[in-house]
Amino acid sequence: MYIQQIDQKSRATINAFIEHHWFTTQMVVHGECIDLSNADGLYAFDYDEIIGLITYRIIHNEMEILSLDSLNENQGIGTALLNQAIEKGKESGCSRVWLITTNDNLSALHFYQKRGFDIVKIHRNAVDVARKLKPSIPMYGSDGIPIKHEIELELNI
Repeated sequence: MYIQQIDQKSRATINAFIEHHWFTTQMVVHGECIDLSNADGLYAFDYDEIIGLITYRIIHNEMEILSLDSLNENQGIGTALLNQAIEKGKESGCSRVWLITTNDNLSALHFYQKRGFDIVKIHRNAVDVARKLKPSIPMYGSDGIPIKHEIELELNI
């Protein structure tokens, strides 16, 4: 497995990967529509095939993780991408890495907490606001759990 920074050469392939796995490059989080096709990030590949991707943005001294995908779970791909992104944040002078996930995403809650992130806020019914910007957000997620709330996690670095 190799990890590289997204660059102009890889952008079209990365955007196709995002569309294939998220069905769009548009993400709505904390009341904002974010275009992942322009986001910074890192991707993992093996034998010229993308096996993982993390996107993020840095604003002031904070890094916000926008997305994290690993095609082969429990093989260290997501952890490696997250760790390298955190290093990029440190190099950029960030003191905080944070993200939003939804209440149904139990695997993300498990993954990030296991790696030192803390739940710092629950934005109740925030997904109702998101659906006004992106009506395609489903009503139910993993295991039939209603998707209602955004959960904010952070790691101080």
